[in-house]
Amino acid sequence: MGRKAKDLAPLTINKLNKAGMHFVGHVSGLALRISNTGSKSWILRISIAGKRRDMGLGAYPEITLARAKELAVEKRLMVQNGIDPIQARKSAQASLRAERESFITFQDAALQYIAAHENGWKNKKHASQWRNTLATYAYPIVGSLHVKDIELNHILKVLEPIWYSKTETANRVRSRMELVLDWAKVRGSREGDNPARWKGNLDAVLPARSKVSKIRHHKALEWHLASSLMLNLKQQEGVSAKALELALLTACRSGEVRFATWSEFDLERRVWVIPAERMKAEKEHRIPLTQSMLELLKSVPKIAGSDYVFINSQGKPLSDMALTQVLRRMEIDSTVHGLRSTFRDWAGESTAFPREVIEHALAHKLKDKAEAAYARGDLFTKRIKLMEAWDEFLNNPVVYNNNVKTIGKGVKHG
Repeated sequence: MGRKAKDLAPLTINKLNKAGMHFVGHVSGLALRISNTGSKSWILRISIAGKRRDMGLGAYPEITLARAKELAVEKRLMVQNGIDPIQARKSAQASLRAERESFITFQDAALQYIAAHENGWKNKKHASQWRNTLATYAYPIVGSLHVKDIELNHILKVLEPIWYSKTETANRVRSRMELVLDWAKVRGSREGDNPARWKGNLDAVLPARSKVSKIRHHKALEWHLASSLMLNLKQQEGVSAKALELALLTACRSGEVRFATWSEFDLERRVWVIPAERMKAEKEHRIPLTQSMLELLKSVPKIAGSDYVFINSQGKPLSDMALTQVLRRMEIDSTVHGLRSTFRDWAGESTAFPREVIEHALAHKLKDKAEAAYARGDLFTKRIKLMEAWDEFLNNPVVYNNNVKTIGKGVKHG
């Protein structure tokens, strides 16, 4: 039993100012606690499962003496009935929080999802793309709806107007809505199936993307013109041209080249190691360096204070557009990414290198799961020969009918 003191009158309690516990009587264990700063609050000292516990009943004078006594009696009756009033209150508060969260709107849920994940996205543009697409297409329809109330008909109102005219965008919106609603379910804000799920759900009412619009691939240069591109590229001046040349030689993605650092290169061992966090597949990628690659890297000056290989006049890594502009100046009808397809076509159509060696050179994940399970290594030794063959092909102009096949404009640019 808690300590029971002589009953104190409201006026007496109001005058108390000494820091500490002041038991007020009427109910065993009921006390007014005064902090060192002078704030006052009600405490009920009770015994639960043989352990003494102090339970807060609220601040004084918001909670009057009369109300504090009522609460104390109520809590002591709970203890007598085998109920832990402290745990019961925590459970009630948790239920209240869950109930409040169930009334979160889709827009608020989406913003919280983006805030929770954007630091983990490798591409900084993802967050803005998420915000823009959802604000444009989803929020006008479901933004103010509680996530617990969103159903299939709401999702269709968002998607149907753009599914046929902007299929790729519509699918991204669908995917993002699905992730937000999954997040809300895990957080306890909604229950049941996800109405934005494609398989076994939306696929029954909307045609597949492949049936609506053809997938647009990156424009790629025909592989037999790659030697001419290299010949013309070497006539270009500037760091962007050198970065593009390395991208062509290595068949790397634009970002892998633009954000390359000197610390990733071991020129003596002739290897470039791109860390997993910079790769699309999130797996470390080793690239054998050919003689042309080594000579190119040695021609690039190292800038004091920066570890990046290719930097602009502001000392920052090149933008994606910088490499694209080189192709445009040369009047080459290809994207930077499309040059990877050029390499793939050359390797597949004019060489006898195994497909898995070529796919590893492109840092592609093998689609065949059984094949991937046995492909534990990165076939680095075999890829040395592949990249040397590609290097030799690029640096020896292709001849048709004893004439050099040329493309683009081989002029110098500052």
